[in-house]
Amino acid sequence: MWASFALTIRGIGSSSLTPADVALLRFGTPAVLLAPWIPRALRQLRSEKPLVLVLLAAGGLPHFLLSAWGGQLTSASLVGILLPGTAPLFVAAILWMWKRQRQSGPRVAALVVIVLGIGVTAALTSTAATLAGIAILLGGGCAWAIYSIGLRDTRLDLTSVALVVCVPAATCAALLGLTGLPSHLFAGTARLSDVVLFVVFQGIGTGIVSTFAYAYAVRMLGSATAATWGALSPVLTTLAAVPLLGEGITPAAVAALILIVGGVVAYNTVSLVPRRRHRPRALPKTKAPLIARSSDG
Repeated sequence: MWASFALTIRGIGSSSLTPADVALLRFGTPAVLLAPWIPRALRQLRSEKPLVLVLLAAGGLPHFLLSAWGGQLTSASLVGILLPGTAPLFVAAILWMWKRQRQSGPRVAALVVIVLGIGVTAALTSTAATLAGIAILLGGGCAWAIYSIGLRDTRLDLTSVALVVCVPAATCAALLGLTGLPSHLFAGTARLSDVVLFVVFQGIGTGIVSTFAYAYAVRMLGSATAATWGALSPVLTTLAAVPLLGEGITPAAVAALILIVGGVVAYNTVSLVPRRRHRPRALPKTKAPLIARSSDG
């Protein structure tokens, strides 16, 4: 999921499309393909909490635009590391501030490692533009964390979740392209090959396949197991970006891989380790006292 998303995000700059164009293809494709299920989604919306819908919306256009903006200033490897890697940190912080949900000691230690990884990555950054991109990607990670909380609490089925995210985002992206945001699609100058590429990878791959797979994994395996497997994607992104995009493996990317991804794996594997139950110590067995029988007469 994250590997293909990060690579295509970085590929926007070398294509004939603008971020608004890719956003329209990313969210418009699922909205069109899943249109027959819109009436069912509308019926389910009647019983859903408005706050949950707001949380789910954060995973739409806000997350995409922050990712695209930050991706243009950094690299595919940092996009693939920071977006999923900082989500557990923001989820824990939001749930603590909102519901006073506390974390165990080992999980707090893992979150500290993630924070350390962010700091080291920023310290190893050589340009102000890349540093700004890292800050923007942290905003994208926060948006994904908000979406994940909404995904955990929603009562909608998988198709309805995709429609709730994609239909408003596609509508907003179209309005942005029509009201002044640069758009080569509406200007008629976009290459057909680029349109097809982003429809396949962003619209179908990320918009439908990845959305369904992630939501299903969270519901069936739990967020800990799903996120642990998802933490492997930054490694694939970093390695794939070398031949596909010509990006080098920088010290910042290495530090982020070791510390942030390591912290994510540690954070999510803590819940998989069974806790030892302290059983009460058994009292030593003692012999019953002998009771002397009284004799008659």
